[in-house]
Amino acid sequence: MHPPLDRPHPDCQTEINNLRHCHATTSKLKFWGCNDVKFALDKCLKEEKIRLLEILNKDMVTKRTAEENVYQMAMGKEVSFEEYLNADKEFVKAMEERRKRDNGDSR
Repeated sequence: MHPPLDRPHPDCQTEINNLRHCHATTSKLKFWGCNDVKFALDKCLKEEKIRLLEILNKDMVTKRTAEENVYQMAMGKEVSFEEYLNADKEFVKAMEERRKRDNGDSR
């Protein structure tokens, strides 16, 4: 199943027109008659989606780092949550006890 073809798909307009023409000219009793055209459209839409995602996600690491920094400033924290947990003596002690219990050490 393909997405709605009402929005513009500039990369795939030829395939969309071919599918619409096939639907208009092929008998409804021959429901498999447009499969090849539809497969071509599906392939084109998949390639278009990959191209658009690459454009949208090209600076994702930079954006994610900037968001993390803004979040840390908003929360008034200078360290990440993982650094905070590793500095918490009670948490570290509880994790060591859990590891010993899970490993079968009864010391």
